[in-house]
Amino acid sequence: MGRLMCPALTFLIAGFSWLLLSSLVGLAILIGLVHGTALPSWLRLVHVHATLVGGILQLMIGGLLASLLTTSQSGAPPSNSRLGLFIALNTATVGLLVGFGFGNMTVVGVAGIVVIGAVASIATVAWEYKPQSLTQSADTSWLYRFSLIALLGGLAISVAMAFRFMPEYYAHARLLHLHVILLGFITMAMIGTTQHFFPIILNTTLYSPRLARLVMVVLPIGFIILVGGFITSSLYLELVIGGLLVLSIGLYSYNLLRTWVHSRHPGNAASDHLLAATFFLVLMMIMGVLVGANFLPQPPALPFGSLHLAAYTHMALIGFILQTVLAALSYGIPELLATSRITSQKRQRPYQDQLAVIMNRWRAVQLTGLSLGTMGFGVLAAMTWNFPLGSPSLQIATWVTVGLLLSSLTLFTAKLAWALGVRPSNSSVSSMSEEETFRQPLKHAMGMTRKL
Repeated sequence: MGRLMCPALTFLIAGFSWLLLSSLVGLAILIGLVHGTALPSWLRLVHVHATLVGGILQLMIGGLLASLLTTSQSGAPPSNSRLGLFIALNTATVGLLVGFGFGNMTVVGVAGIVVIGAVASIATVAWEYKPQSLTQSADTSWLYRFSLIALLGGLAISVAMAFRFMPEYYAHARLLHLHVILLGFITMAMIGTTQHFFPIILNTTLYSPRLARLVMVVLPIGFIILVGGFITSSLYLELVIGGLLVLSIGLYSYNLLRTWVHSRHPGNAASDHLLAATFFLVLMMIMGVLVGANFLPQPPALPFGSLHLAAYTHMALIGFILQTVLAALSYGIPELLATSRITSQKRQRPYQDQLAVIMNRWRAVQLTGLSLGTMGFGVLAAMTWNFPLGSPSLQIATWVTVGLLLSSLTLFTAKLAWALGVRPSNSSVSSMSEEETFRQPLKHAMGMTRKL
């Protein structure tokens, strides 16, 4: 048997815990906004940074370590436990939240420097990481390296903002920081991960590796030009490049959809969430272009308030990012637990299958609740054009949205805890290989023959 806890699993559990707690804070902010009793503004900064730094960044580091573990020949955990990295990252996350809570930007800046140091400590491993698979897929190493550069750049901008190095360009820096982290780092890394693992999950090959390579070239270039549009405040350039990005994401989605159709695979929780995440990614890109086009005339064609901004951003944060996270955990946790808890490779598969059954339970309910809850943000934002915030219709729609999201998150959390609690000893009978299962009655028969 392997160790009780491996470094990758520690990062994944901690990251998901931060994500879960920040989600509860976000739902509280939504309820307060609709009820007209808005919570303190600093709580939004706490919500966003707990999600992105404590949650997403930590989950991505855990995913990297898990991939290195499960693809190693020996199947043994790395000798370096990454305890220092774990402590630094979570301490920096707490520092960010405390700094924002008390309005102390010096604390925020110092915590940001610690985050940069934590990322730098694993940057070499991330830069050299090249996923391996038995299926035909495009090499996503370039996209991962681009996302790493974007992460370090976005963190550097945040530290400069915290220490007020560029007060006259603060608005531009804030917009740049947000898009470099969300688009340059998270979106690019998750697109690369999906493009690599989606065929593996479906046990098939990617429909068109050539199309995948084209997308991986166009997306980073389009993003760089988009950043140029932000810096120069050129709305027309942003809209043109936004259209190019929509086209690129459309080709990416087409490639995944054809891969799914040709696989004839019945699907599982991971593939379901990845398909849903792809849908919301396309929707998010289209909405981004429409939001920009809305500001071409002055005043804007449609009023755009805080609830509309929340609806737009949460198409990305919940619809795309959270769906991708649940997909990765649904597929990766059984494999990681089997690899880290059982040293014998021939006994890992039955245990992994047992855990996969748990993670795939009630997947339709889980996916429906998360998807409809995400769409509920858009419905709420649209309703504000015709109903006041305190109206009963908006109140009902808010609680339905919150209920759908909470039910889905609760269900997934329960399944994750269930899988973590199932020890390999519970499946010791089924962990025998087919050869061992055959040999047992044969030995018994031979013994009886000798007695006779």
